[in-house]
Amino acid sequence: MAEYTVIADDAGLERAAELLAAGDGPVAVDVERASGFRYSQRAYLIQVFRRGAGVHLFDPPAISTFAPLQAAIGDVEWVLHAASQDLPSLREAGLDPTSIFDTELAARLLGHARVGLGAVVEDTLGIVLAKAHSAADWSTRPLPQSWLEYAALDVEHLIDVRDVLARELEAQGKVEFAAQEFQAVLDRPVKPPREDPWRRLSGLHTIRGRRALAVARALWTAREEYAREQDIAPGRLVPDRALVAALAADPKTKQDLAKVKDFTGRASRSQLDRWWAAFEAGRAEQSLPPDRLPGDGLPPVRAWVDRNPPADARLKAAKPLVEQRAEELSMPTENLLTPELLRRVAWAPPAEISAETVGAALAELGARPWQIEQTAQVIAQAFVDSVNGDAAPSSSGS
Repeated sequence: MAEYTVIADDAGLERAAELLAAGDGPVAVDVERASGFRYSQRAYLIQVFRRGAGVHLFDPPAISTFAPLQAAIGDVEWVLHAASQDLPSLREAGLDPTSIFDTELAARLLGHARVGLGAVVEDTLGIVLAKAHSAADWSTRPLPQSWLEYAALDVEHLIDVRDVLARELEAQGKVEFAAQEFQAVLDRPVKPPREDPWRRLSGLHTIRGRRALAVARALWTAREEYAREQDIAPGRLVPDRALVAALAADPKTKQDLAKVKDFTGRASRSQLDRWWAAFEAGRAEQSLPPDRLPGDGLPPVRAWVDRNPPADARLKAAKPLVEQRAEELSMPTENLLTPELLRRVAWAPPAEISAETVGAALAELGARPWQIEQTAQVIAQAFVDSVNGDAAPSSSGS
């Protein structure tokens, strides 16, 4: 087994950057985080491979700036697997590509049955990667040699995978599809902060009453603040189910809270004062949260037949045709056109139905040109047929 070392200082990074700058072709890049262990989504290991330069493993917390590496590789194609997952951590470290090749997304567009990294490597190269450390705590120091080997292998084969998939894209006439999808990943704006993120507390639906929701909000916020302070994943301090158990118990005193059997977690008792203060703050809150937030989403599809019968007819006419087109292109329907986009244009279509107006509506919703080219005509025709009663019956509208 090869011995891998981790570059953990600026001088080492500069030397590696020089080697990578002198390498050939695209660079393979991967990131290891400590999701489920740490509060942040920062990178705890960054792996980079380029032909002629070899594999380089970087320790982000120990390096003050990645500017030399960005300068060395920023203008060449980066090959990533599921790029949307890694780009935020890379950008936080100061690493930002100008062009990418996403092997996971390419595999989807090509209709591969399995699109995980290990499966794509096996399907394209016949090499089986061990995935034993995929859920490891990458903030561990020092990192075990077996982990480093695993991390290095994630990028050592990625350029070869890219080349195989590029040939498949060419053979299937999907090069432009992929180029637009890759650019869309690069251009995707950062999601705005979720309104009332505490409402994602698992099990919250069992809690009734606005006052109880105010306590839930205060508890969630107290846990979030402590998790951020300690850089520990919130669920490792006190799991969601434990917070909900405490809410359901409705303790009258701090001692009652301590006696709640299902109020568990490493910080459930050591930070008891914190949690009880949250109970008191929530109970004293003057501005109570509403039972639920008003949504800007569409009604459930099952309600369309009563709420908007023409929209229901349009969706039932168009959905099977879009699915058929996806099957003809050998790709998942959601990659051809997300169900949400089809639902939105079916619910509120253009005043005049044509391929051009439907295409413009899809573009406004964020569809890429290739998606519009492949779907606008069939959707427009389906909408017209639904009005004329020519649509084929369908029991599925979701």
